[in-house]
Amino acid sequence: MVKVEPYIEKTIQKLKDTVKGHAIIALSGGVDSSVCAVLANRAIGDLLIPIYIDTGLMRKGETKRIQEVFGYMNLQTIYAGDRFLAALKGLTDPEEKRKAVGETFIRVFEESAKDLNVRYLIQGTIYPDRIESEGGIKSHHNVGGLPSVIDFDEIIEPISDLYKDEVREVAHAIGLPEEISERMPFPGPGLSVRIIGEVTTEKVAAVREANAIVEEELLEQFKPWQTFAALLGKGTGVKGDQRIHGWIMAVRAVESRDGMTAGPVELPWDTLRKIESRITGEIPGVARVVYDITPKPPATIEFE
Repeated sequence: MVKVEPYIEKTIQKLKDTVKGHAIIALSGGVDSSVCAVLANRAIGDLLIPIYIDTGLMRKGETKRIQEVFGYMNLQTIYAGDRFLAALKGLTDPEEKRKAVGETFIRVFEESAKDLNVRYLIQGTIYPDRIESEGGIKSHHNVGGLPSVIDFDEIIEPISDLYKDEVREVAHAIGLPEEISERMPFPGPGLSVRIIGEVTTEKVAAVREANAIVEEELLEQFKPWQTFAALLGKGTGVKGDQRIHGWIMAVRAVESRDGMTAGPVELPWDTLRKIESRITGEIPGVARVVYDITPKPPATIEFE
């Protein structure tokens, strides 16, 4: 386990020694990038330019909340939903989707850096990202999903040797609010990896609403390490005495320490029924809801 205070001092000093001039930071609002943002802000102050990219693949209300929390850092928001959806068009293979998102991210950051005359990019890669990408399990958008040619002098990853629980310890020590320090992981490719097959505007809208329902029903009462909904495909159902061929939504809720292994949360039957009723009742195109009880391994936590 990392010794938090020495680690913070060492990381801030390393950032001071490495960054010569301005740097942009990829700020998603998750605990990893938020910790990086605070450490970098302490190291280089106003030379840091936080940039949040709204990919169109975010959770319900996500962009507005990130702007509220990090507005004090002069956060810049780039709305690029159409661009990410275009990059994903026609793709069904999970690795191709992750790499398309990774390349689009880096190109948007490159363009911003060019406009701002900045040569450094800071991002919140952590150790499990590297393990899964380098081990061929799946390409994280900020590691294995990056293109081979990148127009930055250096990509700086201050916390790339930490596990998630260690990142949370650092977050507590540097004073991040609990809503950030204890925030559930959310994948860099966003809702695109919670959609099996091609990503479309219709599917994103459906899975965004389903995710919001799952979080509302489970987060406060059961406090899972991670929970969400994923769109699996279509199945036959009946609504209002009419046959429909509607979406199948899978609900996932797991306990974990660092994301390397995970086990399903044993949810009460009444809770599962309520979630099913809300998802099928509030999202017109959904025909079925299932609950995934597979641990990691053999499954990964996300579906793609």
